[in-house]
Amino acid sequence: MKPKFMVVIVIALGFLRFGAMGQVKNIVLVHGAFADGSGWQKVYNILKERGYNVSIVGNPLTGIDDDVAATQRVLDRQNGPVILVGHSYGGAIITIAGNSPKVAGLVYVAAFSPDDGESLGKLASSYPADPLNGILPPVKGFLWIDSAKFHACFCADLSEKDARFMEASQVPVSASVFGYVFKDVAWKSKPSWHLVATEDHALQTDLERFMAKRTRGKISEIKASHVVFISHAQEVADLIDDAAKAITVK
Repeated sequence: MKPKFMVVIVIALGFLRFGAMGQVKNIVLVHGAFADGSGWQKVYNILKERGYNVSIVGNPLTGIDDDVAATQRVLDRQNGPVILVGHSYGGAIITIAGNSPKVAGLVYVAAFSPDDGESLGKLASSYPADPLNGILPPVKGFLWIDSAKFHACFCADLSEKDARFMEASQVPVSASVFGYVFKDVAWKSKPSWHLVATEDHALQTDLERFMAKRTRGKISEIKASHVVFISHAQEVADLIDDAAKAITVK
């Protein structure tokens, strides 16, 4: 082989090596309250087709510490840097779990992004109550969404049939998560992206905007219900893809 061709090959291999080192290829998805990981299926499929290694956390919704621990177990299995994504209450989980050295960036999807010294209950109560919100008072320490309000509150842009199934399979969340006081929040040291759902009746849209703006992360909005990651899976996958491509890792 002639020397000049060897030089070209060496340079090309160098660029390939740099590209592999510089790109985040692991995505970890964290669901929120009243749901499970199956809601991420559309987003999962899109990201898998784009070559990402995608994992979904099955957090038990039994308390912040339990849910962060479940997320950490999935992070421990990742080989390389991770984009950590949280929907709704899942945003609170990634705000703590995101301190893992494996996490390169955070994506909040219609999600809480609390600051140091705050609780989710304090944040939610600082904005006017939405009449379509159907979250009921706790029963034996757990919260449910009223069956009669579930569709309007949680997933208004899905079909009635899909809403009925989601209501029947809803997973209650421990009321303790709303009193937990946050500290050492990850978005202060990790880049973040935020998607605000403007037709959200489970988490106040203005609260989503407020939390997103103070992180100084990248913010986008979609006219969608709380389950924007289902009704607009393509756009949510695009946002996660953008985050992964925006971060250069060693």
